[in-house]
Amino acid sequence: MFAFVLRRIAQAVLVMLTVGFIAFALFRFVGDPVLFMLGQDATPEDRERVTRLLGLDQPFYVQYAKFVGRAVQGDFGLSLRQVQPVSRLFVERLPATLELSFAAAALALVAGVGMGVYTALRRDSWLSQALLALSLVGVSLPTFLIGILLILVFAVMLGWLPSFGRGETVALGWWSTGLLTWSGIKSLILPAVTLGLFQMTLIQRLVRAEMLEVLRTDYIKFARARGLTDRAVHFGHALKNTLVPVITITGLQLGAIIAFAIITETVFQWPGMGLLFIQAVGFADVPVMAAYLCLIALIFVVINLAVDLLYYAVDPRLRIDRAAAAH
Repeated sequence: MFAFVLRRIAQAVLVMLTVGFIAFALFRFVGDPVLFMLGQDATPEDRERVTRLLGLDQPFYVQYAKFVGRAVQGDFGLSLRQVQPVSRLFVERLPATLELSFAAAALALVAGVGMGVYTALRRDSWLSQALLALSLVGVSLPTFLIGILLILVFAVMLGWLPSFGRGETVALGWWSTGLLTWSGIKSLILPAVTLGLFQMTLIQRLVRAEMLEVLRTDYIKFARARGLTDRAVHFGHALKNTLVPVITITGLQLGAIIAFAIITETVFQWPGMGLLFIQAVGFADVPVMAAYLCLIALIFVVINLAVDLLYYAVDPRLRIDRAAAAH
């Protein structure tokens, strides 16, 4: 177990170095940050002075080495657009992104598992067919279009929910949350549904397929032959084994939710890290863009490691296989 964790940590370090290199290399060609900062009327002397202050006159490998050294300490340099430490900008935006992502993930997991189990056990009911049709819509429509349609219906036509912003927030130390105010909760509903709809339909169809497969296995037939109730068979045996592969997909989808919240945040003007990244792209703010991709990569790496450990704990076959290999 300890060797497994060490091996995964070593792989994670290699992945982070690779992502940092690719991000830092690609973003050198998105534009001239000095031109964005000073404008077209800047003199050559001013351009040269700012270039030297930002360290852009140094060789690429020197800039990358300094970037990695500072990133290990949590320092990603200064934002070229806002002239503030990038780490401070991310700390200010992180609560909004995590609040939106976890709300969407909770909605996707609870509703997706529930609908998947129902559509597997009640395959011929009209509600099951309606949920399957809804899942096709959720998988087919792009996220930005779902957000626009929800804004049109619930914000413009009905006027029930706000169409942008985070609402009123409450500061708890450095953390800010909108879950303690009514306007914050109302502002969270549409973005959370928009962001979690695709993952919800994906989990629903995965749970349904796995549930139908498990219900056809021999040990389920044996459990029925023992006289167990349908509730015990469905939720005590079938659902437990169905959730083993779902754990992996759910973990990966949580990382995807955080990464792709960028679209939802742009549609709803949600003040999170994704909106900060979009604004940085328009300004060629290389430190912010590189830091964002490195942070997303770190989130994926941590989630993958946690999913692997959880999978190892849930599925006893993996422990038996490793023990047999060790002997």
